[in-house]
Amino acid sequence: MNSTEQSGLSKGLIFLLATAVGIIAANLYYAQPLTGMISRALGLAPGAAGLVVTLTQMGYGLGVLLVVPLGDILENRRLVLTMMSVAVIGLLGLAFSTQLIPYFIAAFATGIGASTVQIIMPYAAHFSSHEKRGEVVGRLTSGLMMGIMLSRPIASLLTDLYSWHAVFVLSAFLMIVLGFVLHRLLPERKPTNLNLHYTKLLSSMIYLFINTPILRRRAIYQAFLFGAFCLFWTASPLLLAGSEFHFSQTAIAIFALVGVTGAVSAPFAGKAADRGWTKIATVSSIAACALSFLLSHIFPSGSVSSLFALVIAAILLDAGVTANLILGQREIFSLPAELRGRLNGLYIATIFVGGAAGSALGGWAYANGGWSLTSWVGFLLPATALLYFFTDRKNFKEN
Repeated sequence: MNSTEQSGLSKGLIFLLATAVGIIAANLYYAQPLTGMISRALGLAPGAAGLVVTLTQMGYGLGVLLVVPLGDILENRRLVLTMMSVAVIGLLGLAFSTQLIPYFIAAFATGIGASTVQIIMPYAAHFSSHEKRGEVVGRLTSGLMMGIMLSRPIASLLTDLYSWHAVFVLSAFLMIVLGFVLHRLLPERKPTNLNLHYTKLLSSMIYLFINTPILRRRAIYQAFLFGAFCLFWTASPLLLAGSEFHFSQTAIAIFALVGVTGAVSAPFAGKAADRGWTKIATVSSIAACALSFLLSHIFPSGSVSSLFALVIAAILLDAGVTANLILGQREIFSLPAELRGRLNGLYIATIFVGGAAGSALGGWAYANGGWSLTSWVGFLLPATALLYFFTDRKNFKEN
């Protein structure tokens, strides 16, 4: 055990890793507000425009399942830098592709490279003491949520100033600089089970999911909440741009920036978990997500008051989703260190399924029933998670 493992990560390294996960995660969402513009530039039919984003998400999902578990058998710093290189190649491909197939390949590669985020999270947990692990995970998750929430408005503003190509060029540049910094400052971390074969590594994930109840429960809670999150951020721009509010793209970008403030819940959730308050914090975070959707029904639609309620709802939803993510990872990272890469891969993959379902539900609900139907569907997702929480008898026992 080296000195870094004994003393933990310094505040400077924690800040660096939080910044890194934000910069890397943002690559998954830059294209969302630019979908129409990119699809037209590539000659993609309007009905298939969603592929501009979907291919990146697919790459991320496969990366989480097939690459992130490698953190249990390969030296972590080298794996992080290798996958960041894949992301840089993908981003440059996105910036300079003029035809569909090269663009789709680049989008897929960018998604795979972005799964680096989920290698960094257990890496940081490994160097953290049990008493501070929740706080460290919370700070990294703050960076993650900041990256997710800032990516959309940044992409919109850069496109207004220059072009959509500039978004991916700038991100590739940031990733290259970040890679050099991480190479110089991050300590190595060699797993203990270096002789485990890759095929056995993957097959063991099925066993882990079946035989790790806390993993299944925390993943399902968060899948419902992330589904609600994706539903909200799929439908709310449609509401704001519609006849009730007439928001411009810049105004929608500002609205998204306000939602970023919900990420401040992350360090508090981590500290709550470190103090043994996981159960009450879980109930609070899930309830906050459910309440956020009810707020939009208090005031008349299209009024200033309803817009204010929507802003509060965005902050509350983001805070609840962020807090519950940290609470789950804090519990998962308390399990044996040699399993953390696989456990985190399974956790995030399950959440990803929930998010994909939420995005689809958001589009469907808004098209068929406007914001009224959308918000009730959104409410049902965290409400279902809360009901599932209360089916676990352990949650009614003393810690």
